[in-house]
Amino acid sequence: MTTDNTTSPGTAATAATAAILSDLTGARHQAVVVDSPPGAGKSTLVVRAAQELATGGERPIIVAQTNNQVDDLIERLAGAHPDISLGRLSASDYTPPPALSVLPNTTIGRTVADLSSCQVIVGTAAKWATITDGTFGWAILDESYQMRSDMLLQIVERFDRGLFVGDPGQLDPFTIVGTERWIGLPHDPTQNGVSVMLEHNPHIPVHRLPVSWRLPSSAAPTISHAFYPFTDFAAGTDAGTRTLEFRTAGFSSARLDETLTMAFSTGWALHELPRRHVPRTDTETIQTAADLANRLLTRGAVATCERHPDGRPLSASDIAIGVAHRDQADLVRAALTRTGNPSAPGVAVDTANRLQGREFEVVIVVHPLSGRRDATAFHLEAGRLCVLTSRHRQACIVVARTGITDLLDSHPSTDPVHLSVPAKFPDGWEANHVMLAKLAQHRITV
Repeated sequence: MTTDNTTSPGTAATAATAAILSDLTGARHQAVVVDSPPGAGKSTLVVRAAQELATGGERPIIVAQTNNQVDDLIERLAGAHPDISLGRLSASDYTPPPALSVLPNTTIGRTVADLSSCQVIVGTAAKWATITDGTFGWAILDESYQMRSDMLLQIVERFDRGLFVGDPGQLDPFTIVGTERWIGLPHDPTQNGVSVMLEHNPHIPVHRLPVSWRLPSSAAPTISHAFYPFTDFAAGTDAGTRTLEFRTAGFSSARLDETLTMAFSTGWALHELPRRHVPRTDTETIQTAADLANRLLTRGAVATCERHPDGRPLSASDIAIGVAHRDQADLVRAALTRTGNPSAPGVAVDTANRLQGREFEVVIVVHPLSGRRDATAFHLEAGRLCVLTSRHRQACIVVARTGITDLLDSHPSTDPVHLSVPAKFPDGWEANHVMLAKLAQHRITV
């Protein structure tokens, strides 16, 4: 389902949610799948579905992929529905965050028996895999495209029916072992659980959330075109609803200020450094990303949006710097410290894998292909670029060296083709070209 010129984003989103809940409560299907673009309200849907099931007499469980996701869902559920008793299924060494410890309607337990009085039980997939007794009518599986099929197989006996909510355009499940032996097999344990389930159960209904409430109107069409060509979506806000401005003037001749001005006025900026083959720990690129964040803080950026119509000064926690590798993240953190700005180390710096699911006002991206001599499958992965360029509510700035387009042209996608494996589209090669064509319109060359 997508929006059109006659349907407002809010109306389209409401209709989509109503159709999902109808399938959920109608008992017609053993599973329901919901595909969601970045920032479309997956967590909101999970909370709403849990409430609908609990008030309807069910005792659903919620399966998330990380402890942070579980804690966030517990806080959302407790805030939205204080009358529902919640259980937090956790390991013996789990330490709850302060915000979770004081929730009056939440119980923390190590076993299902400890949470016998709870109407909704939330835990990670890894924890649920250790539970060997008890069956529940419904399970809600959050970020389900990030769950490997072997993990789904371990927990599937714990529930009769499932609601699978996730983003099909982002990073695939991660594994550190070789996967060649399973490629093409119908029981490939390294595929995501949703794809394997749909392969064996093609009759399961698949719904799509049609609106991104995170991405601004300047970004939604580009991200949709690059990473979701068959399931396009619209922005939930109109042009002009969100704006960025500085409280202090910059220098018209300074490239950092030019880049920030471009990003603030259009939502995008490409800060392009000179062409050069460099290691992934390229000092100049990393320092530039840190300097952009520091300059943004120094000049006192103010954001206006539907949440803060009178404007709100941005702090370090509103800014993220996304990279492809952990050693790059470590070097960016060190570069932020070197700026001498006491606020700069508060900027979130991490890899795409760890930024997945998070949201910021401004995101600075070190392009995965910047300065490289080759284009490996890791650096070309569409999901990685999708995560990095879809975390922002206001603006995205990409830092890269000149030459990525030439690199793509000389290194077209060379992933091997396997029997019984459907081609993944769009592939990273094409997605990168779409993004670079957009960024070329907002280039600041150093």
